[in-house]
Amino acid sequence: MKELSSVTVNPLWLEFIKAVKKEVVPALGCTEPISLALAAAIAAQRLAKPVERIEAKVSANLMKNGMGVAVPGTGTTGLLIAAAVGALGGDPEGKLEVLKKLTPEQIVTGKRMIAEDRVQLSIAHVPNILYSEARVIHGEDWVRVCIADAHTNVVLIEENGKIVFQNEPQNTIAVDMDKYSLIGVRASDVYNFAVEAPLEMISFIREAATLNESLSKVGMDGQYGLHIGATMNRQIYQGLLSDSLFTQILMRTAAASDARMGGATLPAMTNSGSGNQGIAATMPIIVVAQHIKADEETLIRALMLSHMMAIYIHDKLPKLSALCAVTTASMGAAAGMSWLLKGDFETVSMAISNMIGDVAGIICDGASNSCAMKVSTSATAAYKAVLMALEGIRVTEYEGIVANDVDQSIANLGELACQGMSQTDEQILQIMLKKK
Repeated sequence: MKELSSVTVNPLWLEFIKAVKKEVVPALGCTEPISLALAAAIAAQRLAKPVERIEAKVSANLMKNGMGVAVPGTGTTGLLIAAAVGALGGDPEGKLEVLKKLTPEQIVTGKRMIAEDRVQLSIAHVPNILYSEARVIHGEDWVRVCIADAHTNVVLIEENGKIVFQNEPQNTIAVDMDKYSLIGVRASDVYNFAVEAPLEMISFIREAATLNESLSKVGMDGQYGLHIGATMNRQIYQGLLSDSLFTQILMRTAAASDARMGGATLPAMTNSGSGNQGIAATMPIIVVAQHIKADEETLIRALMLSHMMAIYIHDKLPKLSALCAVTTASMGAAAGMSWLLKGDFETVSMAISNMIGDVAGIICDGASNSCAMKVSTSATAAYKAVLMALEGIRVTEYEGIVANDVDQSIANLGELACQGMSQTDEQILQIMLKKK
């Protein structure tokens, strides 16, 4: 990592920078099928021969999140097309933008492979919540690549039965130089970092606004997903909605998710491995900052507060679970909006607690166009939570899973996702598999 600044800074802030630079990155398409596409692309590069067949395996959670989502540029949904085009035209160095250079010919060939039943997909019985594996085959030769625990974390490469790379647990530190720790961190630490850190240290977060606002503008055209943003825009002109700040937050945030989930060939800036989480943590901040005519530094600090708070909260959750993590990303947005509108930690913490008391139980039933509905619902909850906090109103420790201390409320939410919703997750997948 480059030198951040000659200024002496809090060592904890350096951990936050590592966290944001690792968790807030561009991705083209939903990150679960993209992870499988990356495994296939790396395997195909190692094979160095035309890919004749593909055998893919994914964890149950990744199957859930990849079954119904559009793969950018292909006009097709699901993991089969992701594996096929990843092997045929994926950039193995592209990470979450692995499909950025796809050609129409490669997409046609990938669809033909699927039609000819030359791409197989099954559930891998592995302990990893996030796992994707691609075995690409030419004649008797084959290469297998396995990714686990993070969307781009290659843990195994095997060629014709010989292991040529394996990421052993003891080598994790050597392999992952950007590993970070949030042990002992509190929400107030995140707040202080966002509002006090030298601007040159955090200004890179501005790209999140650039990428996700571009997606939002595309989504407003009404060509992708469920057309939520475009529909709401029409309803303003029909007199069914007022053109308020609330409506703009809801509409423009949903539009970005419409575009992303509907297959637009533009990257999203992610948060914690998810484009929708990145959108949820970004778009409400942009809309409110524009409304109050915030300057560039204020926008950057609000974006950093939102994204880092979302990472801090998501760190208490499994990588994938039955709890829709767009809600936790929107808790970051609630923090950022609160700071923009009032500028103190007490209001920020009240807004987060209000959200935990409101939308903590939304389920994740896989990635699909309907994710934009959850994004819009969470953006609505975030702004409502902020409005309450601005008036000094919050869900109290006597209600539900919310505690008096915001950090304990966040910890309670994490316990719910890690322990209480595991059976829910299994049931959701079974329901989805029956549909297929």
